[in-house]
Amino acid sequence: MVYGPRVALSVLPLDLARWDETARDALVLPVFKDDRPLRGAAGLADWRLCGRLSRLIKANRASADAGETLMMPPGRRLKFGRILWFGLGDARGYSDHRFRDDLAWILDVVTAAGVSDWALQAPGRASGLIGARRAVEIILEDTRLVEQPLALLEDPAGQKDIAELLRQAR
Repeated sequence: MVYGPRVALSVLPLDLARWDETARDALVLPVFKDDRPLRGAAGLADWRLCGRLSRLIKANRASADAGETLMMPPGRRLKFGRILWFGLGDARGYSDHRFRDDLAWILDVVTAAGVSDWALQAPGRASGLIGARRAVEIILEDTRLVEQPLALLEDPAGQKDIAELLRQAR
């Protein structure tokens, strides 16, 4: 019998109260340059951090230009060891190809940073540019991602699709 890679992916609701129940090494925030105000996980993190991410943008210390990365401490208000910000550039024309490239880049940086356990809202999910089901299908194609201690941050509608795909993958 041939066994595939161990599926370590899990789902974490896009809900600050649920984030408080889990301690993870990193919160990974992929952000488009034109996502203003910040949406999804980035918006929730900004809210919890009393607008710190928005102030970084306003002060031109963060732009979300393609290829931009920032690592910052979460302070006492988030149960993550660190926050990693990934600038995705312009949202226009976002495609499966760009999604794959963004995921590969994020994984390379997360690995180089020695992150052991992380939570991620998939690129494009907060803006609705990629569906939850499609995002997980693409993630499951990459064995490096499948075996990561990765929690996908997802809203209730997407959680059902993701849970079904993960059950099938296991």
